[in-house]
Amino acid sequence: MQRAHIIVHGLVQGVFFRHNTKKLALDLGLKGFARNNDDGTVEIIAQGHDDKIKELIEFCKTGPKSAKVSKIDVKFENPKNDFNSFEVI
Repeated sequence: MQRAHIIVHGLVQGVFFRHNTKKLALDLGLKGFARNNDDGTVEIIAQGHDDKIKELIEFCKTGPKSAKVSKIDVKFENPKNDFNSFEVI
């Protein structure tokens, strides 16, 4: 198990980034959340199997078609059992 804290920069709000992240995360069996931050970034915390986390990180590098990702920041953290599903906040 692994936990990733991801911050996605660029044109990532108003382009269904969180919705697509949730769909992929649920397909991958990940738990956590995606939310918009006041600074225009999208923040994601995802927890699950290492290979599935890597797939989500790869998605975050480009996002959905209408997104324009300029960079992502990823920090790996110790897994916790604080999520039951993956939610958009």
